[in-house]
Amino acid sequence: MIREKKMINFNAGPAALPEEVLQQAAEAVRDYNGTGLSILEIPHRGRLFDAIMEESRHLVKELCGLNEDYEVLWLQGGRLQFAMIPMNFLPPDGTAGYVDSGQWAAEAMDYARHYGKAAALASSREQGYTFFPGLPSALPGDLAYVYLVSNNTIYGTQCRELPAVTAPLVADMSSDILSMRRDYTACSLFYAVAQKNLGTAGVTLVVIRKDMLPRICRTLPPMLDYAAHVRSSAVLNTPPVFAIYTSLLMLRWLKARGIDAVEKENRKKAAMLYEELDRNPLFHPLVAPESRSLMNVVFRAVNADAEKSFTDLCAANGIANIKGHRSAGGFRVSLYNSIPAEAVQELIAVMQETEHKQDHH
Repeated sequence: MIREKKMINFNAGPAALPEEVLQQAAEAVRDYNGTGLSILEIPHRGRLFDAIMEESRHLVKELCGLNEDYEVLWLQGGRLQFAMIPMNFLPPDGTAGYVDSGQWAAEAMDYARHYGKAAALASSREQGYTFFPGLPSALPGDLAYVYLVSNNTIYGTQCRELPAVTAPLVADMSSDILSMRRDYTACSLFYAVAQKNLGTAGVTLVVIRKDMLPRICRTLPPMLDYAAHVRSSAVLNTPPVFAIYTSLLMLRWLKARGIDAVEKENRKKAAMLYEELDRNPLFHPLVAPESRSLMNVVFRAVNADAEKSFTDLCAANGIANIKGHRSAGGFRVSLYNSIPAEAVQELIAVMQETEHKQDHH
């Protein structure tokens, strides 16, 4: 259900949150669970926050289908993981393999080169990142890890199935975590910034398999050492309590719906929008059909008049944040778990109204 008197928010991040999550978070800011304290005030080393951390870790494992072989951490800084991963797992004389599928993968690869060698195992850069590149059948046998971004928010491409590799698989799942059923056990480490499908900005979920910890190859300051975070239960310093709590509310919301139902809804939303893009002569999608993302739909208008007309109609109809990333241009519509199908139907109606106006221009 679309919130009354609120904009329909298709932002890529920070992204829309469900109304009930917003209401629960707002109530907790005023009074957390009848304690007389705001969630913004509770001690980060007290029993109230301990319970939040315990439940959030349990739900992550449950929803991702993980056993006790995995550790769940709530850390800070999305780009920080670009550095922490090679700091911990890429020896100075070693090589890590990266799937160059977009800006964030390329940037992560550049970070890795501060600590060792980083090789692009596959790339769609020369084709404008319009498809998700598949790994070659034969990979070097001595890779420290293989790194990929499962969904590319800027270019609207998605990895349909996690690859089977002999090296540890590391995945940035920031924009499609828990949006579909996946085999998360294929990963030795995966992470997600929270401001897309999980909660509010300020916290990053990191899930790491315990057998990765002995692979840490450097002596690091504790804040940069995954093993130190595990030993401290991720409270080496004051954690972002409110962002973690909001993520917990989202995890509860997801569990109540079930991943299969969420995936079905996500596929329905994306199918409706891509069908309209393929039909409507005023717009054209930018991504090869086999790589089209369920989360971020990118497209352009055929000319400046159509672009302006569509932009103006969206504004008049309370549809916000559809401008494409500054490096890609055009439009980007983000269909994260919180976006209802009704919002997509309203967008499609505006696209059709734009077409009608252009026909009679």
